[in-house]
Amino acid sequence: MNVTSDQWQIASDTKACPAQRAVSSHRPRVARHADAFTLIELVLVLALLVIITSIAAPAMSRFIRGRALDAEARRLSALMHAAQSRAVSEGAPMMLWVDEQAGSYGLAAEMSGLNGDAKAEDLTVDSTLQIAVLNIGTVATTFKKLPAIRFLADGTVDESSPQTLKLTDSAGFSRWLAETRSRTGYEINDTGQP
Repeated sequence: MNVTSDQWQIASDTKACPAQRAVSSHRPRVARHADAFTLIELVLVLALLVIITSIAAPAMSRFIRGRALDAEARRLSALMHAAQSRAVSEGAPMMLWVDEQAGSYGLAAEMSGLNGDAKAEDLTVDSTLQIAVLNIGTVATTFKKLPAIRFLADGTVDESSPQTLKLTDSAGFSRWLAETRSRTGYEINDTGQP
């Protein structure tokens, strides 16, 4: 019976010649090829990664900007729903004001006590976006000298409130929050039309 180990053949048969039974105390130098990459292969892979990243980066930045625009539109819509719900539950008008110059908006009760509105909210628009109030009537609703949407106690929008809010990113893409035909709220769209 012969057993192969590290390229040496060890004979267990006693009739084999003494040279075959000898087991070397040192191992032979065997050229071992390690499974590794060469420096040139690594440089080529890194060059390909740089090229792919440079192609994908502009598309990713547009995607991220679009996400910021959509997220801000959803956040503004959620605040509108909160204002409407609060107006109905408290039985008092709520004001959603917009400060175009400061890039902020918020929610407060139309009539607050001496201590102010404890549930008032102030939010800032993402730094890459601009907010604008459109379709202001001749008698515009204001709150603290800012254009505002007034949600009445029955949940509807006051007739003199702005009909559309517009969010625009630095690339010129926009989302509109337009008043619904039934004046029960606002909906997000890409055209500015209800």
